[in-house]
Amino acid sequence: MSLFLSVVSLSEAQECVRSIARPVGSETVLLEHAYNRVLAEDVASDIDIPGFPRSVVDGYALASADTTGAGEAMPAMLGYAGRQEMGAAAEVRVVPGSCVYVPTGGVIPEGADAVAMIEYCEQIGDQVLVRRPVAQGENIISRGEDFAKGRTVLRRGVRLRPQECGVLAATGCTSVPVMKSPRIAVISTGNEVVPPSVVPGAGQVRDVNTYLCSAYLTGLGCTPVLSGIIADDRAALEFAVKGACAGCDAVLVSGGSSKDMRDNTALVISDLGEVLVHGIAMAPGKPTIIGVADGIPVIGLPGHPASAYVVLSVLVHELIAGMMGTSSLYRTTTARLAQNVPSAKGREEYVRVMVEDGEAFPVFGKSGLINTLTGSSGVIRVQAGSEGLEEGGEVRVILW
Repeated sequence: MSLFLSVVSLSEAQECVRSIARPVGSETVLLEHAYNRVLAEDVASDIDIPGFPRSVVDGYALASADTTGAGEAMPAMLGYAGRQEMGAAAEVRVVPGSCVYVPTGGVIPEGADAVAMIEYCEQIGDQVLVRRPVAQGENIISRGEDFAKGRTVLRRGVRLRPQECGVLAATGCTSVPVMKSPRIAVISTGNEVVPPSVVPGAGQVRDVNTYLCSAYLTGLGCTPVLSGIIADDRAALEFAVKGACAGCDAVLVSGGSSKDMRDNTALVISDLGEVLVHGIAMAPGKPTIIGVADGIPVIGLPGHPASAYVVLSVLVHELIAGMMGTSSLYRTTTARLAQNVPSAKGREEYVRVMVEDGEAFPVFGKSGLINTLTGSSGVIRVQAGSEGLEEGGEVRVILW
C-alpha cells in the first residue's frame, strides 16, 4: 500500500468516523450514577413543577391592586393576617386590604396575586406598610411554570451535567435510561516509549498518550481499556490490535501513523480490515488514520501528545458521539480573540487558546510541546482557505 492515501478534509474525516460508529446500546442506572452519561430516551415530568404557586422572595403576599400608588411618602397600609409556614398548605386567605408573610419558596395563599419584598415593607404591630407598588404576578412562580406535567424536560442524546441531574431528580426520574459506556482500547506504540515509572534514557520518552487518551475518554463517559506499550514490530502490533478489537467498541493506536517505513499502524489495519483515511488536511494531526479492523473502528493518532489531543477533540469525539447517538459531546464557549491568528491556506488549523475574562489568548507552540496543553483552555478553528482570524472577532472555543 502507499505511504499516504489521498489527504481528505476534516469534514470528510468526521463523516467517515460517524459512518463507522456502531451504537453501543442502552442501560438503566441509578440517578446518582447518571452524571456525564448520555440520555438514551426522552424524559417527561411526572408532576407540575412547582406543584403550587410559590414565592421567589421573602415578603408579603397580597393583592397587587392594594399597592397602587404606594411610595415612601405614602405607603400602602395593609392588615397583617398571619404567616405562611414552609412545607405546609396555605390556611389563611388574603382578602382585600390584608397580607400574609411568605418565606422564599412558600405557598402563595388564595386571594394573593403578588408578593412585596420584605425590603420594601415594614411591620408595625398588626399593620404592614408597603412602600412601593407591585405588579400582578410579581415575585411569584405559577404552578407548572417551570415544567408542566407530561412535558418533555430532557431530550434523548443530551449529556447529563449536574444541571440535568437536578432536573431528573425534580421529575422523579430515579432510574435513568442512558447509553452504555463505549469500551475504547488505547495502544501506545514506539521503541522509544517507556512507562511513566521509568526514567527515560537517551532517545526515550515517557508514555504520555496512554494517560492523555484514557483521561479524555473517561471525561466523555467511556471506559478506557489500556493495552500497554507495543514496540515498532508489525506482528506485535497486529496481535495487540486484534486482541483489542475482540473486547472493545473501538481502538485508538498512538504513534506509528506517519510515513516512516517503521510506522506500522496503517499496515496492520489494512491486514485486519480496511484503511479508510490516511491523512487529513488539518494542523496539527495530518497523519491521522481512520480504519476498520475485524469490524471495529480503529483510529491511528499522531505520537506527539499535543497533536494527539487535538485529534481526540475534533475527530475521536465524533466517533464517540456517533456511538452514543448524540450530535455532540463538546463543551464550548465563545470569547473575543485577543490577538491576530495567522494561518496557512489549504488546511484547517486548530489553535490552542487560554480563555480569561471572556478573551481568547492564542497559545502558540510546536506540536510536540505538552506545555501548550496545560497552558490552554481549548482550541479554536481556523477554516481551510482562511488567512487567519482577526483580533477582536468572536470565536467558538472547544474546551478541553
